[in-house]
Amino acid sequence: MLRKALLVLLLLSGAVFGAGSEKPLSNGLAKTPPMGWSSWNNFAENISEQLIIETIDAMVANGMQAAGYQYVNLDDGWQRYKGERRDHPLEADPVKFPHGIKYLSDYAHSKGLKLGIYSGPGQSTCAGYTGSEGHEKQDAALFASWGVDHLKYDSCCSHKDAPDDVVKTVFATMSKALMAQPRGIVLHACHCGWSNIWEWAPAMGINHWRIGQDISDDFDYPGNREGYYFDVLDMLDRGVGLEKYAGPGHWNDYDMLVVGLNGKSVDLVGAGASNVEYRTHFSLWAMEDSPLLASADLRRLDAYTLETFTNPEVIALNQDPLGKPAKRVRSRDGLEVFAKELADGSWAVALLNRGSPTADMTFSVHKDLNLPWIKYTVRDLWKHKDLGEFEIPYTAEVISHEARIFRVTEVKDKP
Repeated sequence: MLRKALLVLLLLSGAVFGAGSEKPLSNGLAKTPPMGWSSWNNFAENISEQLIIETIDAMVANGMQAAGYQYVNLDDGWQRYKGERRDHPLEADPVKFPHGIKYLSDYAHSKGLKLGIYSGPGQSTCAGYTGSEGHEKQDAALFASWGVDHLKYDSCCSHKDAPDDVVKTVFATMSKALMAQPRGIVLHACHCGWSNIWEWAPAMGINHWRIGQDISDDFDYPGNREGYYFDVLDMLDRGVGLEKYAGPGHWNDYDMLVVGLNGKSVDLVGAGASNVEYRTHFSLWAMEDSPLLASADLRRLDAYTLETFTNPEVIALNQDPLGKPAKRVRSRDGLEVFAKELADGSWAVALLNRGSPTADMTFSVHKDLNLPWIKYTVRDLWKHKDLGEFEIPYTAEVISHEARIFRVTEVKDKP
C-alpha cells in the first residue's frame, strides 16, 4: 500500500520513473492511434527492399493510404548481423536492402507515407539480430538520419523477467534519445503486457505499448497456443479495465491485425479465421483505440478483406479525436455490449456474440450508456445504413462471432 501511494504521489508531482527524468515526457505525436502495416506476422525475417517498395505502392494503389494508413514498418530481420551488439555494429543487411534504409524512407515520404523500423533494448533482438543495448543515443541518431518515423522497441527476449525499475529505465532511455533528435519518431514499447506497462508508459513519452503476449491467427482458440499466444478474444479480455490509461498520444496496443492472414503466415501460429471473425477483430480493435497495423500481404488482398481494412465509418471510431476507448458495459452468456463516447456527442456501440447460436441482442441508451436521451438515431456502420429513430432499447440479430457496430446519436427537440 505504501509503495502504491508513493507511485501516485510521484505521478501527481510530475515525476517519471527511470532514467532520472523530473517530469513526464511527451513527444507530441500519435494524437490518434497509428495506422499502417508491419512486416512480421506475415513475412517474419523474409523481408527485402523490393517487398517494402511493393507494399508502399500497394498501400497507395488499393486505397489504404487514402483511408488513413500511414506507416510501413520493418520488423525484426532488417539488420545485417545476428549476434550480440558488443560483437557487431547495427547496419542494414546489404543483400536484403542494397540501397539502405534511407532509400526506403525517402521513397515512403515521396508517396506521402512514413517508414518504421525495429530494435530492442538487449544485446540481441527477438530473432537474434544485433540490439541497441548501450547504444541508445547512437541508434536514435542513426534512425533519425535515415528518416525513420516510428520505432518498435521490443524487449521480448532481453527483459521479460527484469525488475520493473530496469524495464522502465530501458524504455525511458530510448524515449529520451528519440526526443533529442531533430525529427519526431513515434515510440512503440513492445513488452508483451509484462510489468503493468500501461501504468507508467504514458509518462515516459511512449506512444503505444503492448498489453498482452503475441497475437495468434485465431479468433477463439481453446487456451493459449503453445502456452503463450493470445487469440483475438483473449486480447480483447486482456484490455478490459485498461481503458483509463489510453488517450491522445498514448495508446493500449492490442497487437497487429491478423485480418487477411488466413492461416498462411510464414511465421505466426494459428489456423486463421473466417471473414466474419476477421471483421469482428477489426471492429473491436477500432472500438478500443488500438493502433491499426495490418500484417497481411497488402499486394494480394481480396475484395472483402480490403473492404474490411478501409471502412471509413469504423476507422473514424478509432481516429476520433476524443480518444476514449470503448468499455465493456455488459457481459452475459457470451453476449457482450461495448460502448464508446465520441467527440461529437454521439456514441459507438458494439454488440458482440462470442457464442455459437445466433442471438437477438439489445442495448439501452439509459441502462448501458447511462444517457438521459429520450429519442436517438441508429446507424449500422458496416451496412452504411441509417436504421431510424428509436425511443425504446434497440435490438439486432447477431450471428456467431459477429460484432454489429452502430453509431447512436441523440435526437434533440427543435426550439
